[in-house]
Amino acid sequence: MIQKLIRKIQKTNAPIVVGLDPTLKFVPEYIKQAAFEEYGETLEGAAEAVWQYNKGIVDAVCDLVPAVKPQIAMYEQFGIPGLAAFKKTVDYCKGKDLVVIADVKRGDIGSTSEAYAVGHLGGVQVGSKFCRGFDEDFVTVNPYLGSDGIKPFLKVCAEEKKGIFVLVKTSNPSSGELQDRLVKGAGENGERPLYEIVGEQVAAWGAEYMPEEGNYSYVGAVVGATYPEQGRILRELMPRAFILVPGYGAQGGKGADLVHFFREDGLGAIINSSRGIIAAYQQEKYARFGERGYADAARAAVLDMREDIASALESR
Repeated sequence: MIQKLIRKIQKTNAPIVVGLDPTLKFVPEYIKQAAFEEYGETLEGAAEAVWQYNKGIVDAVCDLVPAVKPQIAMYEQFGIPGLAAFKKTVDYCKGKDLVVIADVKRGDIGSTSEAYAVGHLGGVQVGSKFCRGFDEDFVTVNPYLGSDGIKPFLKVCAEEKKGIFVLVKTSNPSSGELQDRLVKGAGENGERPLYEIVGEQVAAWGAEYMPEEGNYSYVGAVVGATYPEQGRILRELMPRAFILVPGYGAQGGKGADLVHFFREDGLGAIINSSRGIIAAYQQEKYARFGERGYADAARAAVLDMREDIASALESR
């Protein structure tokens, strides 16, 4: 699957993943009204509105981008109907030949991680049949339970030729409270930040899980666009890891911040934008589209983002 992601990035010339992170405040009123008329102001109505909203965005951008990243919590807030909308979204995107990176941030003790891994990337034996759950292509995982929480995902990745993105340096403002903590007994000066140690562990896991072709591992990393200097360091520590970069746009990241995340071949990173694309029509820049043109606004935002990234890479 990492090879498919690379091929699609090269084909679209857009190292971009669209974060499908819907909340009802992003969904245009006419979509909500139609859903509520059919299902009432219920969880089912909310989930239907989200599904129809997602569908419009995917139809508008699927020829421009290689991948999407639905954030499962945005669906879980609507309970079981929300999870059904999540699954419909995953299946619809795969039907459009998009790579689906599920932002689930799972990671637990071994047996629990195994259940998460097979539920999202693999399948389970049900009597005489093998059944797949959500069946995404990649998932995000939390490494802070150690190898016990990661190895079940690695096993499924090897079997299914799928992948994971491990949280290393996240884009949120308080990430440094733990991730930047200096660890004694590590490094030439006796201490190093925790995110560097996690990055080295990602590189070690990745070295064991390489596809038969290509230079990138099934094991990638999450490093926020809001920390470009750390991105430069981590790019060197994880030469074979594809880096998923959140924080572009609404969180303050811009094209010029991203150059260190890419390798010299112009690959090695995929940049996420969520509300900057899916709620673009609510921004002054794209207000001309109106709420009924929300999908067209999303397409325009993708084109602008692609140009911004390309310009930054050309000038580095």
